[in-house]
Amino acid sequence: MPKIKLSKHELKRQRDSLEQFLHYLPTLQLKKQQLQIKIFQIRTELEKKQETFQAIREDILTWIGLLADPGIDIKKWIIPQEMRVETQNIAGADIPVFHALVFAPMDYDLYLMPFWVDSAIEKTRAFCSLLVEMHVIEKQVAILHKELMITTQRVNLFEKVKIPECVENIRTIRIYLGDQQANAVGVSKVAKRKIEKAVLAEALA
Repeated sequence: MPKIKLSKHELKRQRDSLEQFLHYLPTLQLKKQQLQIKIFQIRTELEKKQETFQAIREDILTWIGLLADPGIDIKKWIIPQEMRVETQNIAGADIPVFHALVFAPMDYDLYLMPFWVDSAIEKTRAFCSLLVEMHVIEKQVAILHKELMITTQRVNLFEKVKIPECVENIRTIRIYLGDQQANAVGVSKVAKRKIEKAVLAEALA
């Protein structure tokens, strides 16, 4: 612990610092709680997306062999042209939020393509969208987890270091100033008695 000045000015500075720490600590604690709740919610959402993704994947595996037909090529309708991602602020942290994948319009001849192609394109698009969305959600968790770590460190710093340090410094300074005041009073009384004795001695001479 760095050495502190044992003065009234330092006492005021320590009290002001303690007041600031006590003022900001509840805000940090609330932020920590919000981040923990949000991370739990996002992870729960991710688990649901993963279950849906797995179900779509298993369904695709049942008919994907049909795409081997040389007359069937759906690549241009299942490759994304654009990914739309927005930004959202959660407890002071900016996270990406998946909005949609944009695909080329399905403009093929319905009479020439097999009836199952529509379903194949839709399910493959859903598969791609979920894959990208899960990746974005994983980024959300990573960003919020990093923010949680920083916030937790600050909470611990305030709770376990800064606040106890200020309290101890204030106690030390108050004891010192109290002792100084008591010494000053003692010196004053001694000086008063000496003066009184001198005056009395002069009066009796």
